[in-house]
Amino acid sequence: MRKQLLATLATLGMLTTAPFVLANPIEIQVNNTMSEGGSESAAVERFAEYLEEKAPGRFEVRPFLAGSLGGENAVLELLNLGQTQLSITGGNWRQQYAPEYDAITVPFVFSTWDEVDAYMESPSGQALIEQAENQGGIKYFGTQHRGPRHMTANKAIETPEDLDGFRMRLPALPVWMEVWEEIGAQVVNVPAPEIYLAMQTGQVDGHENSLSSPYTRRLWEVQDHIIMTSHVQFPWNWVASSRWWEGLEADDQALIEEAIHVAREHGSERERELDEYYLEELEKEGMTIIEPDIEAFRKAALPAIDRVMAEMAEGVREDALGNQSE
Repeated sequence: MRKQLLATLATLGMLTTAPFVLANPIEIQVNNTMSEGGSESAAVERFAEYLEEKAPGRFEVRPFLAGSLGGENAVLELLNLGQTQLSITGGNWRQQYAPEYDAITVPFVFSTWDEVDAYMESPSGQALIEQAENQGGIKYFGTQHRGPRHMTANKAIETPEDLDGFRMRLPALPVWMEVWEEIGAQVVNVPAPEIYLAMQTGQVDGHENSLSSPYTRRLWEVQDHIIMTSHVQFPWNWVASSRWWEGLEADDQALIEEAIHVAREHGSERERELDEYYLEELEKEGMTIIEPDIEAFRKAALPAIDRVMAEMAEGVREDALGNQSE
């Protein structure tokens, strides 16, 4: 009798060895503005693999890379409305929902990922997350590390004094412009696609970005030096639509959160590998790698950092800088 029942259930498709399988899998769109091939898509792939390993057929992960659903702000709005599910997003969520707690965007405040992670665990970091979740309708899961931002230059830069008369290309981000002007650079706004030409024609003497920028743009043809300033640690952040998240079963939430943790770790490690590769290749192409006096840069930037942080919430400066300014 039992064998007959099992055979009947199997025939009807009601018997399975995978407890999570459903006729209609849960769709999870994962958004990011970067193209396939980097640490971001590697993290998305690992996320999908892990879910399939743990719950075959339960989830359908659909990557939306290269901003295919829009830029970061557009995707944040879709998350708020519950019209997409997950995003590996940059810093816009902090600036849009909790700018008074966003010490991470300020150059020369954090020099290591340990410092960034410690800030996110501090009272100010937790207030940032809570306010952003409430205002943006998102659920925050944590950071995924990116390559630190450094400088390239047409001459050796060891100390802030070497920036005298130095024309530095920066994106039009007021906080970054204010800090670099305080240090001594002459800030020049040039669209990203025109960086190479601006260097080739002498419009600018250098720029700042992660090491993928000089590598992918072949800047060794127009620049001689990499200055390892590590002045901004600008993480990716995994966030979900709270409307979508709250509609999930607790078991599904737990598994997705576990998969996100695994994916973040994988993406961070892949980024570290790529950053090492870029540096090796840039050096092979003839660029000189300089380890500058970072503390001297931070000290020169401190007046601007203080002005910026005076506009932030109480406690942010203490949680971010600690004893660094002593």
